[in-house]
Amino acid sequence: MTGKIDHEAMKARLLAEREATVQEDQAHAENRKVVEVDARFGRLSRMDALQQQAMAEAAHQRATERLRRIDAALKRIEDGEYGYCVSCGEEIGVKRLEADPAIATCIDCASRSEQKG
Repeated sequence: MTGKIDHEAMKARLLAEREATVQEDQAHAENRKVVEVDARFGRLSRMDALQQQAMAEAAHQRATERLRRIDAALKRIEDGEYGYCVSCGEEIGVKRLEADPAIATCIDCASRSEQKG
């Protein structure tokens, strides 16, 4: 590792990002509700509502995954395992963690994973 990880700063960033993600997800909750069929609306209005619903649901799935990753990173901090790759156990570069404090793998393991999938 080319630097020292400030665990408290990373924890603060993760908690702030978690709160922002929760708030953003809650703000879009209304758009995820089931679109009711209503004769007063035309076909295009229903299609638009369905598209908005699908986009809101996709955003919710991304938020759920991000929250899972943030919570896992917070757990690694608590357990004293933060900054180490969950795949190989090697240290994760500080710059990589600064770019995404919820990252769980080193660049080598991430690259291998991308090549497989």
